[in-house]
Amino acid sequence: MGRDEAVVVVDGRSAQAYAREHIPGAGNLPHRDITAESTASLDRSKHYVCYCDGIGCNASAKTALKLLTLGFEVRELMGGLDWWKRDGYATEGVDAQVGAEITCGC
Repeated sequence: MGRDEAVVVVDGRSAQAYAREHIPGAGNLPHRDITAESTASLDRSKHYVCYCDGIGCNASAKTALKLLTLGFEVRELMGGLDWWKRDGYATEGVDAQVGAEITCGC
């Protein structure tokens, strides 16, 4: 999961949503499945960046909270997959999109 060796990108949505489209290199860990047992093999020295569909979805917050409660270092990717794509980045999956160079106005 993730590209930076110290950072793990986690998609907290369902396996079906992940299969349709996700951030390249992200792993899927549906928030509904997070337990001490399901995360036992995860490296606690890493930083986990959690995301979901976007501002109208709270799977990233649920994923981050559950991982934090289990002792992981977590962050939430604000805007999720929606803003990832709006910022011009590519995605992977059945409905993958090619990235486009977009200049941010902020």
